[in-house]
Amino acid sequence: MEENSDSSEKQNVTDNSAEKMNKKREGRSSTLHDLSQRMLATDAWLDSAIWRGTQFLGVFFRGYSAFMRRFTLRGPSKWIAGLASEGLTYCAFGFLIMLAFAQPAFKATERTDWKTTSDFSISFFDRFGNPLGKRGILLNDKVPLDEIPDHMIQATLATEDRRFFNHMGIDFFGTFRAMVANVKARSVVQGGSSITQQLAKNLFLSNERTLQRKIKEAYLALWLEMNLSKREILKLYLDRAYMGAGTFGVAAASEFYFDKDVREITLAEAAMLSGLYKAPSKYAPHKNLPAARARANEVLTNIVQAGFMSEGQVIAARRNPAEAIDRTKSEAPDHFLDWAFEEVKKLASQYPELKNDRVISVRTTLDPGFQREAVNSVESILRQYSERYGVEEAAMAVVTTEGAVRSMVGGRDYDESQFNRATDALRQPGSSFKPFVYMAAFLNGYESDSVVPDRPISIGGWSPRNYTRGYAGPVTLKTALTKSINTIPVRLAQAIGRDKIATTAYMMGINSELKITRAMPLGVSEVTVLDMASSYAAFGSGGKKVDPYGVLELRNSKGEVLYSHERDVGPALRILPFDKVAMMNDVLVNVIERGTGRRAQLEGITAAGKTGTTQAYRDAWFVGYTGNLSAAVWYGNDDYSPTRRMTGGSLPAMTWGKFMTYAHQGLELKPMPGVEAPEGKAVIANNSLSDREVTGPPELLNRSSQQVLDALGKRLQTLPFNTNTNFNVQAQLGSDAAAGVTYTQ
Repeated sequence: MEENSDSSEKQNVTDNSAEKMNKKREGRSSTLHDLSQRMLATDAWLDSAIWRGTQFLGVFFRGYSAFMRRFTLRGPSKWIAGLASEGLTYCAFGFLIMLAFAQPAFKATERTDWKTTSDFSISFFDRFGNPLGKRGILLNDKVPLDEIPDHMIQATLATEDRRFFNHMGIDFFGTFRAMVANVKARSVVQGGSSITQQLAKNLFLSNERTLQRKIKEAYLALWLEMNLSKREILKLYLDRAYMGAGTFGVAAASEFYFDKDVREITLAEAAMLSGLYKAPSKYAPHKNLPAARARANEVLTNIVQAGFMSEGQVIAARRNPAEAIDRTKSEAPDHFLDWAFEEVKKLASQYPELKNDRVISVRTTLDPGFQREAVNSVESILRQYSERYGVEEAAMAVVTTEGAVRSMVGGRDYDESQFNRATDALRQPGSSFKPFVYMAAFLNGYESDSVVPDRPISIGGWSPRNYTRGYAGPVTLKTALTKSINTIPVRLAQAIGRDKIATTAYMMGINSELKITRAMPLGVSEVTVLDMASSYAAFGSGGKKVDPYGVLELRNSKGEVLYSHERDVGPALRILPFDKVAMMNDVLVNVIERGTGRRAQLEGITAAGKTGTTQAYRDAWFVGYTGNLSAAVWYGNDDYSPTRRMTGGSLPAMTWGKFMTYAHQGLELKPMPGVEAPEGKAVIANNSLSDREVTGPPELLNRSSQQVLDALGKRLQTLPFNTNTNFNVQAQLGSDAAAGVTYTQ
């Protein structure tokens, strides 16, 4: 019985389990069936949607094709449309390329003070306290546009941009009209740049005549139009336009030429001022009054043609032209003042107290006698030789061996071009870069009497050649630099590494980028004239760093000293070992006495230097120094066109020698570090020192001075002085010796 009962219970359990499994199978089957149905429905919907979409697209494209067939061109029209389409495509690509070129210019717009960079009122004085010139808000940009006479604005618009209020920064119609007029006249009689484009150049760009600058100018003009109103653009243009004689803006020009407030000028005077926009140097009334009046008459004609006035309204101005006050040509060192102005702004960022008082007096390092001689030296050489050598421009910078900038020539004519070629132009230095190579070699185990073979060398297919096209065989480094052999610095660079040469140049004062290339030792990287002068000054200083500076002292409107170079700048740091500098000085003295720089020899003065000539004779340099001064001279053309075989040993060396002969008159000569002065090389007397003074104890006395001192000493010993007096005399002589004063026989 119990067994039957157990078996029946097991049977029931088995049946229940089977029933549950059947239900699970039925549930799974039902779920799979539902999923299958849904997938089939989704597939059907997708098929239907795709079919309907295909049908719709087919109908659309058939309709579109039928519509476009109405515009089908045949014959010449088809070719014209094709050319127009291709033209638009190329224009789009050209737009993108020009936009890429213009990108660097837009960095200038990131400055928050781009409209107020000249908000200082600065009076500059030379090193002796004599007035030099002014920079800053003496531009007088405080006159509101509404207070500038209507005839001044009308004359400006009629002459420079008649469609100013109708274009968006670039006047394509006006540009085309100017091109047609220039072609007809076979010369440039009209300008194509709008007022906005000219303002963009004045605010952000230089005066260099390149395609890249014109591209930047166009994009910046569009940027100005998007960020300023037309009235703001016109006001900035009237305040920033260069008007000749170092004046900027119509208000400052009115004061300079007519001694009048711009609010009071007549129509005739407004016409004369408006004539200056085109060529301030050519039409400046203080230089050429007849040309200025003729140009003003053209402006009056422009006013009538533009519809601003009738002929009857301008006839009085034609009959009674403006009279400019009598002013001789400004002798102000404008390129130096522009650079010094930038130096003051840099100091203002370092000294917060300068931000509280914008009326500043600046005593500079400039020597007026040096400046006149530098300008005269450059101009006299150009007048005599510019046509022969095919050269138009020059630049020069002179610094002391402590870094004070004594003179600066940034170009031949500031009125013609305000671009400072001494501080801003980057040009290849040619062989004048080689002293950096040799100094790097001296710092890495070479000496001036080390022998290196002058023979052909090839680096990756590049094979430099010497100027003479010949080879001298084994030569010492002194001979190689004296003769300016090209293969030797290339071999030195291979041996020590070009990066060490660049480091040496940077350390000595080169601030521009030096590209590490195979040709770098031959001076293919671009530098500035001022950097070269200050770098060579490190040799003349005995190896100390020479940072060029132009500001001696800053005073606020109350006369309080805000900055003093002597007080606020620490002593110079030694960057080169004295023995290596002595070795280099010996070599570079030899360059002037026996090498390529013979035309730079100074009678009675130990001088050192190096010539430099670049490929195709585009640039010619001479950079040299004495124990007192370092000067760099560059000649070339702004458009990089070749000269007629001008070398650094010709005009640059002649200019350097002419200036340095004058500059050392009356100076107590400092010895050339590490070089023994030959017999007879002593002080050069000068009986006219009205504009210069010599301060501080002399560091080198000539033979006659020594004889006078000896005689005086013997005479003092015979006088009945007490021992204290005699002791004081001897103490004074001893203090002179301790101060570095040397006496030579």
